[in-house]
Amino acid sequence: MRILLLEDAPALGEAVRDQVAEEGHAVDWMQTLGEARACLATTGYDLLLLDLWLPDGSGLELLKHCRRAGNTTPVIILTARDQISDRIAGLNAGADDYLVKPFDLSELSARIAAVARRYAGNPNPLVKVGELEVDLVSHSLSRAGHGVELTAREWALLEAFMQRPGALLSRTQLEDRLYAFGAEVESNTIEVHISRLRKKLGRDAIETVRGMGYRLGQA
Repeated sequence: MRILLLEDAPALGEAVRDQVAEEGHAVDWMQTLGEARACLATTGYDLLLLDLWLPDGSGLELLKHCRRAGNTTPVIILTARDQISDRIAGLNAGADDYLVKPFDLSELSARIAAVARRYAGNPNPLVKVGELEVDLVSHSLSRAGHGVELTAREWALLEAFMQRPGALLSRTQLEDRLYAFGAEVESNTIEVHISRLRKKLGRDAIETVRGMGYRLGQA
């Protein structure tokens, strides 16, 4: 997924960014509302991780503005505000989940995965496509009963396809899933990862539509 992290505390921001990036997601880490607004205006995100106390204003107001504008991007609030009234305010403003600091990074990962599944229309973490059986929680995969190991970026691509079954995804859309702002992207990187996935999942696992992109097939 392409994730926007809005957190002004350097130590926590770095820890969250690294944790989420290690799982294969592309993370753009911003520390002010102004930076976040610029990102949201130019980039489509799959998830927003939102702090409420920021140097130039309230993250809650940003959330309200996004929802009023019709932005349906999933939002998980990350905040030290632990009062029930604060949680209610965040959820009523349109947040999908609310995590109180300090929190365990593995819990954050689980909540990110759960929100992503809900928005993909399938809250069940166990997915079967042809011969493939995928556990989106444990990141385990088997093909015809045999375990298959994937790299973090291969997982990120597979999740992108499984979240939109049957949809055609362009190379640019897939690159956005893998790389944050400023990251160097080689011209053939998607083709390389697709080729590796096919070797592991089967030749028909991912279909190429010439000049347009790729979509999930039947492995």
